[in-house]
Amino acid sequence: MSSLVEYIIDNNIGKYLENVSMAKYTTYKVGGIARLMVSPKNEKKLILLLKEIKKLELKYKVLGNGSNTLFSDSPYEGVIIKLDNLNSVEFFRNSVKVGSGVSLIHLSNLTIRKALSGLEFATGIPGTVGGAIFMNAGAYKSDMGYVVKSIRVVTPKLEIITMTNKELDFHYRSSFLQKHPNYICLSANIGLKKGNKSDMLEIVKDRKERRLASQPLEYPSAGSVFRNPDNLFAGKLIEDLGYKGLIRGGAKVSEKHANFIINYNHATSEDIRELILFIKDSVKEKYNIELKIEQEFVNWE
Repeated sequence: MSSLVEYIIDNNIGKYLENVSMAKYTTYKVGGIARLMVSPKNEKKLILLLKEIKKLELKYKVLGNGSNTLFSDSPYEGVIIKLDNLNSVEFFRNSVKVGSGVSLIHLSNLTIRKALSGLEFATGIPGTVGGAIFMNAGAYKSDMGYVVKSIRVVTPKLEIITMTNKELDFHYRSSFLQKHPNYICLSANIGLKKGNKSDMLEIVKDRKERRLASQPLEYPSAGSVFRNPDNLFAGKLIEDLGYKGLIRGGAKVSEKHANFIINYNHATSEDIRELILFIKDSVKEKYNIELKIEQEFVNWE
């Protein structure tokens, strides 16, 4: 790893941190120590970094806001790449070109200020644009697949190409990127439409009040744990099992919303993972339904 640090310094790749606690960079506030975290200055520096990582045969993980990930408590013997510096936002009539490191909440608020509709659903999703596209994040019967026209990506061969909405194969909480994690989103072209600013603000206000009333936003969590099965709600299945308030170590099933697991008392990653898998197995045993975990487990091998 020392040779990579020297390369980063010599080539002015960007800021780096060594021996970083992932608890500081994930919304669950858990996770082990990562050997190195790098924030490349721009796309060119990112590609230089990736070339060197591949040359040294190091493992790496591109991380947004850590809002949908569960890192293990073990050391991550690789490189965490943060794309915070890919943060440009350019409006063109009814569309916006945006860097993958931009906060999705920030972007959605910008679009509302400009009375451009399409991202109102995203005002409560605490991820980056790139992370949201990767997961096809959504809410209120909409998701990124409805608004993303195209994205620019780095391929596994370290070429930059443009992929269209159709090529991105968006489905419920799924995308091409999720199935091909060696493709890295650099920027996105998002299509919007003219809207009424007052109406949009009213919708956002109403949804914020609903979130505050129904979601445990006062505790560290990573949002919904499980995808909703067809025509069912994962939270309702879990609640019907009597699991609201169920505790494993410092992790707990939220009493506000059963599809949220919260870090309520200095939970470890293992506490959270154990609770997730216990619920998954229980729902399978009781209802013969295979719940799909929405969150990404990292460094559990």
